[in-house]
Amino acid sequence: MTAWVYILRCSDGTLYTGWTNDIGKRLAAHNKGTASKYTRGRRPVELVWKEGFGTREEAMSREVSIKSLTKAQKMMILKNG
Repeated sequence: MTAWVYILRCSDGTLYTGWTNDIGKRLAAHNKGTASKYTRGRRPVELVWKEGFGTREEAMSREVSIKSLTKAQKMMILKNG
C-alpha cells in the first residue's frame, strides 16, 4: 500500500495539504466538494505536488510537518519537486 501526502492549489491561490491512500479518488472528491470543508468553497483545486510513503503513519507525519510550514516554505517544496 502506498500512502500519499499531497498539496493542492485552490482557485483562490491558497495551498491545501492532506494525505490519502488513493490520490485520484481524493482529488475527485475535493473537486466534487465532498473531501474537505476548506476546499469546498475554493474549487476547482489542482494537484501540484505528491509524495509516496510505505505506511499511513509516515504519510500522516509528513502531512503534519508540511502543515506547520509557511506558504513560502511550501512553495519551495513545489519548486524543488
